[in-house]
Amino acid sequence: MRTPILAVAAAGALGLAFAAPAAAVEPGQAELFVLHGVPGLTVDVYVNGALTLDDFAPGTLAGPLDLAPGTYSVALTASDALDDSAPLLGPIDLPLAADMSYTAVAHLDADGNPTANLFTNDLSSTASGEGRLTVRHVAAAPAVDVLVGGSALISNLSNPDEAKMDVPAGTYSATVAATGTTAPVIGPADVPVAAGQNTIVYAWGSLADDNLDVAVQTIAVNGAMPTAVQAGTQGLADTSNGASAATYGALAGLVVLAAAGGAVVVARRR
Repeated sequence: MRTPILAVAAAGALGLAFAAPAAAVEPGQAELFVLHGVPGLTVDVYVNGALTLDDFAPGTLAGPLDLAPGTYSVALTASDALDDSAPLLGPIDLPLAADMSYTAVAHLDADGNPTANLFTNDLSSTASGEGRLTVRHVAAAPAVDVLVGGSALISNLSNPDEAKMDVPAGTYSATVAATGTTAPVIGPADVPVAAGQNTIVYAWGSLADDNLDVAVQTIAVNGAMPTAVQAGTQGLADTSNGASAATYGALAGLVVLAAAGGAVVVARRR
């Protein structure tokens, strides 16, 4: 089993923190990452009643955990809790299938209430010389547009949706604005996308509390050399194509990527 990797997101909405690369999913196993996106709350994470992550701080990404396929009960408790009998969030059932990669994310909903969602990370192959960019909105913030050259490339991205596209490898810059406007809320910001990797950008935190932040994880896709890592949420419904871009700096990279000719897919959680 691989050793869990912890990565702290950059301080400030324009900063991008990249987790170390994670190898491909081990055959017959399920791969799970966990992202803590609730500001100001350090927690312990219990899986099936056992303490799995101790003193898990906001902005931290843990994983990958290699698990046998099945349904796992996850609960978040106070960091000094003796067990998971009085969870702050959960328990949540996470159904994990073999040969799949997931990110469970504890975050705020659009109204600022703690919640969680499970995202399925797209490991399908990319074309030679291309990488995948995924943007997930898990922040207490309104819907946004991603702008390139002053025009909306992606419109009305809301918590907890995601947008993704395959683009030529490179570093992309873009801006993000409130839906229906063109004045940048954040950006321009740069996001490097490597060939054969799924670069996943999360916008987390709260716009009203002025603590929006960005976390980035990368994962090797099928047929690519291992080089990436991922993260997750707690909405408790499997999100094969889950959240999108309140993450302003994160979305920034998404804009220019599409400008390079990639098709954008926006998925809404069910």
